[in-house]
Amino acid sequence: MPETLNAIGMIELSSIATGYRVQDAMLKAADVNLLLARTVCSGKYLVLVAGDVAAVAASVQAGGEVADRGLIEELVIPNIHPQVFPAVAGTVELKPEETGALGVLEAFSVAAGIKGADAAAKTAKVTLFRLHVAMAVGGKSYLLLTGSVAAVTAAVESGAATIGELGMLVSKQIIPQPRPELFREYV
Repeated sequence: MPETLNAIGMIELSSIATGYRVQDAMLKAADVNLLLARTVCSGKYLVLVAGDVAAVAASVQAGGEVADRGLIEELVIPNIHPQVFPAVAGTVELKPEETGALGVLEAFSVAAGIKGADAAAKTAKVTLFRLHVAMAVGGKSYLLLTGSVAAVTAAVESGAATIGELGMLVSKQIIPQPRPELFREYV
């Protein structure tokens, strides 16, 4: 397992069987952490890895080389914001005193959601606490973040601009004084 996590890589495939082959090739090609490998809505397969930039790039390249015609999309983001990793893993636990305004961004693709989350987290002092990718949302992605109203607004606008440039923005929402239940109940 690599100690340096400063890049994320992703391959999305139209074939589940090919997904297993791609996952194997990616893990054999470089010293990366497997963040996620699973079937996702619409019968697709998604592989997400993390590590240093060179390892992630080599891993994604190796996966792409064996993907054949099953490749839908591939992505490498170097120097990704460190909050993205626990948000994808679903390991962020917020205490009530850590919550503020709620920002929500929704994207039509996983890659766009990851890029939007990275941009949002880099823009303002917010806590990115959830980045949900593809499962039970029709292959889309969404992210949740919290902080002051000004910080959440800046982060959401930046993330929305990034996702919008890709033509993948579904919706953006800023909720200034959310009910506490909104921080407990999400897919």
